[in-house]
Amino acid sequence: MDLSLILIIVGILIIIASFFVGNQSKQLEKDVEELSLNFYQEAHQLKRRLKVVEEELLIEPQTFAKQKKKVSPKPNAKVGINGIHQILISQVLTLHKQGYNTDEISNRSALSSDQVKAIIASGGYSL
Repeated sequence: MDLSLILIIVGILIIIASFFVGNQSKQLEKDVEELSLNFYQEAHQLKRRLKVVEEELLIEPQTFAKQKKKVSPKPNAKVGINGIHQILISQVLTLHKQGYNTDEISNRSALSSDQVKAIIASGGYSL
């Protein structure tokens, strides 16, 4: 056999083999993409859970302080309407936008119904 004929046959075999190898790399790319989407979704869920826990931790001490005695806010804390912390104000407005009534918002935020109504009426701005 001629050397050029052998090289042509080897080249054709390599081209045919590349079609089969290409499918494996496409499957690998698909698997990596699916895995990265799963990681992104899990990270997003963890961030949402962490945010909920942080909000609960910020609300809990105020509930305890309200039962025992009123504690003045920290000097660095952002305080809005009638000494209510800005985080609670934004939470009340968010719950109101989601369709909760004032009693449900009052239970979730540890504020009185009158305070919730005042926050909603003012739109979160100081009176």
